[in-house]
Amino acid sequence: MKEYLASTEDVLKEQSTNAETGLTSAEAQKREAKYGPNKLKEEEKTPLWIRFFQQMADPMVIMLIVAAVISAVTGMIQGESEWADVIIIMAVVIINSALGVIQEAKSEEALAALQEMSAAQSKVIRDGKLISLHSSELVPGDIILLEAGDAVPADCRVLESASMKIEEAALTGESVPVEKNTEAITLDKDSDDVPLGDRKNMCYMGSTVVYGRGKAVVCSTGMDTEMGKIAGALNDAKEELTPLQMKLAELSKILTILVIVICVVVFAVDVIRAGFGTVMAEPHMLLDTFMVAVSLAVAAIPEGLVAVVTIVLSIGVTKMAKRQAIIRNLSAVETLGCTQVICSDKTGTLTQNKMTVVKHELASSEEKLLAGMALCSDAKWDEEAGEAVGEPTECALVNDAAKAGMTGLDVEHPRVGEAPFDSGRKMMSVVVEEADGSFEQYTKGAPDVILNLCTHIWQDGEVVPMTDERREQLLAANKAMADEALRVLALSSRTYMEKPVDFSAEALEHDLVFCGLSGMIDPERPEVAPAIAEAHGAGIRTVMITGDHVDTAVAIAKNLGIVESRDQAITGVELDKMSDEELDERIEQYGVYARVQPEHKTRIVEAWKSRDKIVAMTGDGVNDAPSIKHANIGIGMGITGTDVTKNVADMVLADDNFATIINACEEGRRIYDNIRKVIQFLLSANLAEVFSVFAATLMGFTLFQPIQLLWVNLVTDCFPALALGMEDAEGDVMKRKPRNASDGVFAGHMGFDTVVQGLMITVLVLASFFCGVYFDLGEIDLSQLATSMADEEGVMMAFITLNMVEIFHCFNMRSRRASIFHMKKQNKWLWGAAFLALVLTLIVVEVDALSMIFFGVEHLEPKGMITALALGFLIIPLVEIYKAIMRAVEKEK
Repeated sequence: MKEYLASTEDVLKEQSTNAETGLTSAEAQKREAKYGPNKLKEEEKTPLWIRFFQQMADPMVIMLIVAAVISAVTGMIQGESEWADVIIIMAVVIINSALGVIQEAKSEEALAALQEMSAAQSKVIRDGKLISLHSSELVPGDIILLEAGDAVPADCRVLESASMKIEEAALTGESVPVEKNTEAITLDKDSDDVPLGDRKNMCYMGSTVVYGRGKAVVCSTGMDTEMGKIAGALNDAKEELTPLQMKLAELSKILTILVIVICVVVFAVDVIRAGFGTVMAEPHMLLDTFMVAVSLAVAAIPEGLVAVVTIVLSIGVTKMAKRQAIIRNLSAVETLGCTQVICSDKTGTLTQNKMTVVKHELASSEEKLLAGMALCSDAKWDEEAGEAVGEPTECALVNDAAKAGMTGLDVEHPRVGEAPFDSGRKMMSVVVEEADGSFEQYTKGAPDVILNLCTHIWQDGEVVPMTDERREQLLAANKAMADEALRVLALSSRTYMEKPVDFSAEALEHDLVFCGLSGMIDPERPEVAPAIAEAHGAGIRTVMITGDHVDTAVAIAKNLGIVESRDQAITGVELDKMSDEELDERIEQYGVYARVQPEHKTRIVEAWKSRDKIVAMTGDGVNDAPSIKHANIGIGMGITGTDVTKNVADMVLADDNFATIINACEEGRRIYDNIRKVIQFLLSANLAEVFSVFAATLMGFTLFQPIQLLWVNLVTDCFPALALGMEDAEGDVMKRKPRNASDGVFAGHMGFDTVVQGLMITVLVLASFFCGVYFDLGEIDLSQLATSMADEEGVMMAFITLNMVEIFHCFNMRSRRASIFHMKKQNKWLWGAAFLALVLTLIVVEVDALSMIFFGVEHLEPKGMITALALGFLIIPLVEIYKAIMRAVEKEK
């Protein structure tokens, strides 16, 4: 049954209830057992242990586990008791997974702190008595009483309305409250249903009574409500991988293929060089060859990358939280960095969701207009809150008077009679007593109606007859204000020397004196226009999506710089006439979508995504939730947002500030830039390890053991890599266009940079090794190295140089192109990380017990240490030269 199309009698009959006595307690219990509690179904939380293993599902983590298994198996085959490789790798895996789970839990706690229980208690008639009970206990058929300030606890059909107005912005997007009545709605010939926003005899869960009072019968509860239907539809949205997740998955595939190819090639080269027959006759040679291949696998995999990326994202989440942006999904942080379109709800997001008087057309004095408008309203000034409380439109009038210092008007001018507002008359009147004993009547309402009742007008402080010419001027002024999307009210007055006897509308509302017009609007937030301008400069387009009227939406959008003309706006009705294909083709023409329904918002988001755009959707109402779920990144409002919206959002704005989104986009770009720097830094080192070990294998000797490579990958590399993740944003981060989501992680010559820098490090490491061999043996004889293990001092020098290169190279990576000598601000974290890595490396080399484990030698002579350090430092001038060349090449292009 569509209750809004039926009479109140038919609805009560359908619900088997009585408007005066309500349900009996016994019947209510039966219905609660049948329909369940009146609350939205909560999404089941994933247990911690499942979340922990979900973190391990990352391809890079799987590669690490495979490497650990291989190391364990080969250790057992060789009969060795050394499990260092396995322990180190598994420790990295466990720490990484734990970090991810902890960060997600922290985000959920922060979100829970924002969520508040709405409509906790309701006034219900049960067993013929008025009682108060928890809203979750309501059932269909319950009779509830509503008054100003109450949150509507369920979907209800209105039975009585005493000027009851309900704000439904959370569901419809309209900021102006809707006056409710009891009349059944009659369908137009061309329609088979009534839009939710036009169902004036219904009130819905998620809306709020702002004026008057009423009685209603509950028709739907819990998941059967309009809010529940939207919440249920959210389950249809599929979870999608973020751009970073996709890029890291691609990187994992590349590294997997690289590891397999290198291992096969090295294994084949060794077997061919030794001779197949010899290898088969001496199985230990086969195992040695396999261990070399394992060393290369360890060298190729950046064991610290997953942990570093997770920690960098976690740090970014913490930093964003301090700037009022709570991230619920860790990997969504960097999605903000490539956001190309922000689809934003208007009410409460771009605007203040607070009606404000912004323009006057005066006939009387400004003081009389402001005072009269404030007195002719039921909103009251709250001294503690510092603002008016009541119906939003009337609050705007009282606040307008308060700005001029008039806050005690109802005390100075006590009301003695009134003709309450009526939607049929479109006005209300009050009579107040003046200080001199006279009485003043103020009547406010729709300008065209008020003007028809005015026979006179204030002019230069005197009352003069109203002329047709002046009436036309005032109507033109009213139209001009309406064209600016202002809601306009007119005020008139009438003076009595004695208190009127009859306060009926017929007795009061005639022969009035026109005082002026007040135009109000839900104004844009002051910080939004600069934020949109900054977003535009960063190549991010802002689109307004609202349930409000098109003229209002366009006026706001023009002020904010979203559109330039009405031609760039489209309504929900016009949208319905478009096929998905037409919308996909024309989506970029429109900057404003007005009078839209929730399903329209989802269509708009999907149309932008079909253009391969990364789309963010912001909103606060339940009607925004489906589109928020479908967007690449959903953004909910922490203060005005509903619980449903917060629960599906990837990011929640604790301050409801649109500018916070742009700050988050900047942070996302910084994080992604830094992650790319980290990847280049780590992979250049891994490639150098692979090239070095591969070259040594081709020359017939073993250079590094797996434990030595793990030390570099997990200790020397990880601390500077983490510090690189803390690097400040580069100056042009918000002056360039968003990166294309289809761009690979190596876009912008990063792959070429990584290989070149890897080769540079390889040359320095091999040079250090051969210097060590020369210092130890006085000559370099490859045949002698090939018949035994590599020279121990040579390996130690190569190890030191590899570590020093990484320590110095981390400073190169502060910028992929800019010279480090031109960067004025220092990264204190990087200096600390480099010092720590240096100290730890020297401990491994100089402490005899550790040196014996890693190298089999007790110490290195001073000349060897100095040479290794000097070769490590050479990476700085080499990369500076390379950067200069690349800058020149890119500038030429």
